[in-house]
Amino acid sequence: MAKTLKGNMACSLTSYILFFAMLFSANAQFSKKTYLIQMDKSTMPKAFPNHLEWYSSKVKSALSTSPEADMDNEERIIYTYQNAFHGVAAKLTEGEAKKLEAEEGVVAIFPDTKYELHTTRSPIFLGLEPAKSTNMWSEKLAGHDVIVGVVDTGIWPESESFKDVGMRPVPAHWKGACEIGTGFTKSHCNKKVVGARVFYHGYEAAIGRINEQKEYKSPRDQDGHGTHTAATVGGSPVHGANLLGYANGTARGMAPGARIAAYKVCWVGGCFSSDIVSAIDKAVADGVNVLSISLGGGVSSYYRDSLSVAAFGAMERGVFVSCSAGNAGPDPASLTNVSPWITTVGASTMDRDFPADVRLGNGKKVTGVSLYKGKNVLSIEKQYPLVYMGSNSSRVDPRSMCLEGTLDPKVVSGKIVICDRGLSPRVQKGNVVRSAGGVGMILTNTEANGEELVADSHLLPAVAIGEKEGKELKSYVLSSKSSTATLAFKGTRLGIKPSPIVAAFSSRGPNFLTLDILKPDLVAPGVNILAAWSEAIGPSGLKIDNRKVKFNIVSGTSMSCPHVSGIAALVKSRHPEWSPAAIKSALMTTAYVLDNTKKTLRDASTAKPSSPYDHGAGHIDPIRALDPGLVYDIVPQDYFEFLCTQNLTPTQLKVFAKYSNRSCRHSLASPGDLNYPAISSVFTQKTPTSFPSPVIVHRTVTNVGPPDSKYHVVVSPFKGASIKVEPETLNFTGKHQKLSYKITFKPKVRQTSPEFGSMEWKDGLHTVRSPIMITWLPPPM
Repeated sequence: MAKTLKGNMACSLTSYILFFAMLFSANAQFSKKTYLIQMDKSTMPKAFPNHLEWYSSKVKSALSTSPEADMDNEERIIYTYQNAFHGVAAKLTEGEAKKLEAEEGVVAIFPDTKYELHTTRSPIFLGLEPAKSTNMWSEKLAGHDVIVGVVDTGIWPESESFKDVGMRPVPAHWKGACEIGTGFTKSHCNKKVVGARVFYHGYEAAIGRINEQKEYKSPRDQDGHGTHTAATVGGSPVHGANLLGYANGTARGMAPGARIAAYKVCWVGGCFSSDIVSAIDKAVADGVNVLSISLGGGVSSYYRDSLSVAAFGAMERGVFVSCSAGNAGPDPASLTNVSPWITTVGASTMDRDFPADVRLGNGKKVTGVSLYKGKNVLSIEKQYPLVYMGSNSSRVDPRSMCLEGTLDPKVVSGKIVICDRGLSPRVQKGNVVRSAGGVGMILTNTEANGEELVADSHLLPAVAIGEKEGKELKSYVLSSKSSTATLAFKGTRLGIKPSPIVAAFSSRGPNFLTLDILKPDLVAPGVNILAAWSEAIGPSGLKIDNRKVKFNIVSGTSMSCPHVSGIAALVKSRHPEWSPAAIKSALMTTAYVLDNTKKTLRDASTAKPSSPYDHGAGHIDPIRALDPGLVYDIVPQDYFEFLCTQNLTPTQLKVFAKYSNRSCRHSLASPGDLNYPAISSVFTQKTPTSFPSPVIVHRTVTNVGPPDSKYHVVVSPFKGASIKVEPETLNFTGKHQKLSYKITFKPKVRQTSPEFGSMEWKDGLHTVRSPIMITWLPPPM
């Protein structure tokens, strides 16, 4: 009897499991996701009056015909694209997407991808205004109205950074709109903020409806990130800007006379590629000259990356596109946005800091950083008990990181608590300490962060210190039952040396998609940046932070990208006829690689000299970029020829050929022959005993300096190869004249790691510098 009961129960349980598995399988079969469907617009049959009807017909032809699908009256198409990208975004089942992909006229299908903003939310400020050329930066852009599209979290229009006092009427080429919504009206746009749009259909398809009680379903910025990046690009000068008294001075954008158009694509749950591509598509139609995109996802092949494809379309229409490199450094090959037609920007420090001291009971002083400003201050005349909830063990202890619910008030009340970085936001750790009755916090770096210090706008007295001092501090606490400390805040300090330094968080090369294309392209200020902020959120970005500030100090490659976007706008205003590639060349060939102590730029993660894998062509130099002497120009067909060297199928190439019906002319012998401002040589051994053949790359420069110019070449020495440039002299007799040269790399001694150097063309007035990388690839296995 018992056996029969057990058998019946087991049989019933198995039936239930099978039933739910079948139910889940059925649901999965009919569950829909968003896909971006790229169409070949040239193949539309004449029977259709317009492309939208043809696209709709194609989508309908792929829809399931089951009774379950017939009950679904949901509108499938959520976006149409017709400028930088051609096609639609639609909600489809996996089976429908596969069926549609086989249809004639469908070029490619991209699953909707989630992207993240490239900010660390670590407020540090170093300043925006270069000391050596105040007049240039103060000057309003005149003669040519440049519009920068900022694809981000929206904008806080009331900020003083977006005042349009003294600006001329909006340029006639602008076709954009000021969309209204919660907390946003047409009056919020002006001659500075010329347009504002929202994109959320992809987000809602993936996440669900936006809660309008908690988030503005309008261009208004709930997050602060978009306001900060927009103000960095082109904010009007604001005197007396500061964060809680720190970094007081004049905040201004890189191109203070430029116009800004805000495209809101990011929401509480992230940013989706269908929305981002729609924003880029609209921005191109609206008439932007520059696109600033401080976000990214993972790296995928050029033809599978919808942001890369849309950026290619924008470039074809003459739009300069800059994107952040990512915050996954210092890991190698951690870059995103690596396509050669995108300007990929890493982050560096500036020469301003916010020191704070930890004074220990044993008489030792440790210097860290902080942006704390509050009512609760610790007396520097008094010592407070120290406590560390971790141990000497290498095991991760949630208490040592001050995670929610891990601190015992009986143990930490009235004490300064040591917290390790990791797993939770830095400012949130301080709030955990405060909630448990602690009077202060010392935030210690771990091996992952090294000695790079992050100053935050803490909610209680708190100081961040490096890993080395952190280990010594914890040793002091764990070996002494009466360990004590106090914290002292020193305000703002200028003239920090050395600077700039490549930020540890800044994503690094190599570009594993194509080793011949060196990435990042360059670095720009991305640490310690003061700019406008949304008044809907506190400076820490935490919900518990009720403080309201007009300016905030934030770090990330999200902050370095708009510096480059704004400087590109400045160059565009001076040279309106220049292509996106010419502007990029000017920024790269005038970048510098020596810090303010005249030594090679350093890497914050190692304190050793950085390489082009870290800093690209170098640190941006806006004033020199306005007059580069020579530029390496690239037309859209050249970029397509580069793609023709990437072993793509005709179908995959068609992803980039749709706008101008392009085909491969095979004008590039190798990807290294793309007329890029950075130069790479990749030696390939066919067998373990063979020696690689010489590598030859070609370049063409356009004279944008004085008509009669004579340039001679200087190349740094390499251990592994000899380098010959032919000709060694370039004699120009006219402006816009083009001259070509070739570089032969002859292998000498095999190197186990990449070698870096440079090539400079000099005319006595200009130095046109290109970084050089030589890599030896092992023979195939």
